[in-house]
Amino acid sequence: MKTRVGVIFGGRSGEHEISCRSAKTVIEQADPEKYEIVPIAITNDGVWLDAEKSRQFYENGGELQQKEHKELLFPVSRLLSPDSIDVIFPVLHGTYGEDGTIQGLFEMADLPYVGCGVLASSTGMDKAFMKTLFRDAGLPICNYVWFLRDEWERNRETTLTQVADKLGFPCFVKPANLGSSVGVSKAEDIGTLALAIELAAEYDRKIIVEEGLEMREIECAVMGNDSPEASLPGEYIIRDSSKAFLDYTEKYSGTGNNEFVVPAPVSDELSTKIRQMAVTAFKSIDGSGLARVDFFLRSDNGALLVNEINTMPGLTDASGFPKMWAGTGKPFPQVIDELIQLAIERHNDKKKNKTIK
Repeated sequence: MKTRVGVIFGGRSGEHEISCRSAKTVIEQADPEKYEIVPIAITNDGVWLDAEKSRQFYENGGELQQKEHKELLFPVSRLLSPDSIDVIFPVLHGTYGEDGTIQGLFEMADLPYVGCGVLASSTGMDKAFMKTLFRDAGLPICNYVWFLRDEWERNRETTLTQVADKLGFPCFVKPANLGSSVGVSKAEDIGTLALAIELAAEYDRKIIVEEGLEMREIECAVMGNDSPEASLPGEYIIRDSSKAFLDYTEKYSGTGNNEFVVPAPVSDELSTKIRQMAVTAFKSIDGSGLARVDFFLRSDNGALLVNEINTMPGLTDASGFPKMWAGTGKPFPQVIDELIQLAIERHNDKKKNKTIK
């Protein structure tokens, strides 16, 4: 009997488009002999769609042809039922999908689901909070400051001065709770810093600013529950050195300006260190299922820094996570198998917990 897998995608996030692309890859790569895929789309205004409309939704790139679609709302209780679904694969990135909110819904519905739990998802989503956990785990990180949108709006000059004094220029401004380089800018001076903060504040109430470093950006994929394993590291090789950083367009538009290389061109010793630190970062947030850990390798002194962790990394054909596992000897259909099995194992383990005296 096939396992019924509910693939949830879309959602109310700035990464809505990437979620739809990731879901398409998962649906196409999942073994049809093992799984019955039930697509479950959430529109960018929060409407849940039934399986038929969901399939049309991802085939149309995350858009509905109907102008009025509120009547397409499908009862969530019928979708998220053990009678309808065996396991959930939430291919949701960013807000309302990678931040613990929907994971709590799955817990309440008593359904196994792929990926990190409520705690790991929420702490892994907040870039400022995750850095606190990294620091407590003894992992090296870059210098940074964070502040709230309200603080910025009430006292802009003080905020600009504090960032400039602590970090200097250049620096990178980011929404604290988003990914795929959405809302990220490089600031070269006070003027561009103000513009960068304005942009980031459009996406989140919390803004984080990190010091600008001369460095290489290296990634490492992690899978597992209590005994996670790390892939070979990968690296985006950027051909146009004038680019300030690998932004959303460069990552996903297929411009040909970058190539993702696995394994990353580093020594065996450094590769081992990256993989060990990736597992430590994963454990520091109590991760489970999967994650991608991003590193900075400083050009001036060779120091390796942990930048951030992504608890539901991109799974598109252009994404690093599936490429790193393929380079480590695991094709994506096998990765999907393992992620579904890990979800079921974690769910069964949690059932061992007593809920009453």
